[in-house]
Amino acid sequence: MHFVSAVILSAAVAVNIMGIVQKGTEVPTGTWGGDHIRLEVTSKGALVQFDCAHGSVDERLILDSNGRFDARGSYTEESPGPQREDQPARPKLARYAGGVQVSTITLTITLSQEGQIIGPFSLVKDKMPRISKCG
Repeated sequence: MHFVSAVILSAAVAVNIMGIVQKGTEVPTGTWGGDHIRLEVTSKGALVQFDCAHGSVDERLILDSNGRFDARGSYTEESPGPQREDQPARPKLARYAGGVQVSTITLTITLSQEGQIIGPFSLVKDKMPRISKCG
């Protein structure tokens, strides 16, 4: 029995080190941090904080067999100072696409209507993000 457990554990470690992904695997939940971005992955999607914006991924981040994902969400630009009541922030439809390689995510956001591309960003699992909010 110990031999079987050791083989299973060894295989799991090898998969993690090599970055091999089985189709249908979800991006691990938790905080992913990088320069100018913080991604908080949950079992239902993710919340994203940028220097002067925030967003959400509105569906689970499911990886394909190449370790890539593409999910729907929103992106809301922020401005310095307090938000005016008569000018509410308007979320824009967005696609969050990227890939996972071991403990690093590469992420690009595309604003659906404008076609504007934001990123790419490199995020590391459990890394403290470096964000400077608009001020």
